[in-house]
Amino acid sequence: MLLPKSIANASKSGAYFLHGNDEFRKEQAARHLVDRFSDPASRDFDLDRLDGSEVSAERLATVVATPPMLAERRVVVVTGAEALATRPKERAVVLDAAKRSPPRLVLIVQATKPARSKARFYRDLAAAATTAEFKAVSQNEAPAWLVTWARAELETEIELEAARALVRSLGSNLGILTTEARKLAALAGDGAAVDMETVRQGGFEIAQQDRWAWFDLVGQRRFPEAIRGARALARHGETPVGLVNGLATHLLRVGAAVEGGPGALSAVLPPYQQFLQRRLAGQAKQWNSASLAAAVQGLGRLDQLLKASSLPGEGLLEDWLRASAAWTPSRAAGRPAASSRARRR
Repeated sequence: MLLPKSIANASKSGAYFLHGNDEFRKEQAARHLVDRFSDPASRDFDLDRLDGSEVSAERLATVVATPPMLAERRVVVVTGAEALATRPKERAVVLDAAKRSPPRLVLIVQATKPARSKARFYRDLAAAATTAEFKAVSQNEAPAWLVTWARAELETEIELEAARALVRSLGSNLGILTTEARKLAALAGDGAAVDMETVRQGGFEIAQQDRWAWFDLVGQRRFPEAIRGARALARHGETPVGLVNGLATHLLRVGAAVEGGPGALSAVLPPYQQFLQRRLAGQAKQWNSASLAAAVQGLGRLDQLLKASSLPGEGLLEDWLRASAAWTPSRAAGRPAASSRARRR
């Protein structure tokens, strides 16, 4: 299971604060803590689940103060705790329990902090509890996450291209992705990898081009193919702005290998993407510092143009690809040529 070490290795009673927009991983973490600290045989007596939007201060206080009956610890799970931020009495009960950390209580608090919220409740709870944030996994990051999850959870290999096809078809909701991945693993059979053929057999449409394969084309400096691929992606509904945002992250990671060697990738890749090091290191061999810097700077200008210009975004993206193709790793240092459309503005 892909969990932060503070949660995966949890061994002490006390409060655990799980927050963030990724409901799937947040729930997985809560389930792990329940399994870690709660005896299944006594859960009817020593496990309480409370909804923060409904529970009263009196009920909260009673539950957290009740000692375990048949187990070593009482486990209390409070979901929807963002509702407590505006309820002083209930909020005080939770914070007091988290700060006192009774030795026979495990308090698991789950919350989705509203955007731009400055409520002190979250800061105080984070300071008193073992805290883990679960940010939403983006569409760009979801295939690699799924590959690593399948290895850890299913002991099954999902090929990266197959994972990409699933994300393209289903989106980045991890709950949906993992459910379908389980079905495909069963379809593939014991010990068999989930490959593109398995995905086809599962009834999923396979696109001629996807954004991740396109990022790899650019990373490999296969620009003529990338230009054709960009046109195919446009037909599939991908936007230039979305592609530029994803490509910027991809090239910055390639740049880490250009500047610091393959070993530098371990510091910039999330844990679930570490297996991509070899692929990115191979792409880094196609660049040097000057060519990569010119490409990234041009990408930044392209992003500004896409947001401010009335010119067709697909054409601006093609101009950037052609300019990047002209800026070869062997070319002397200097400024890359401006795109034709940018010069005409």
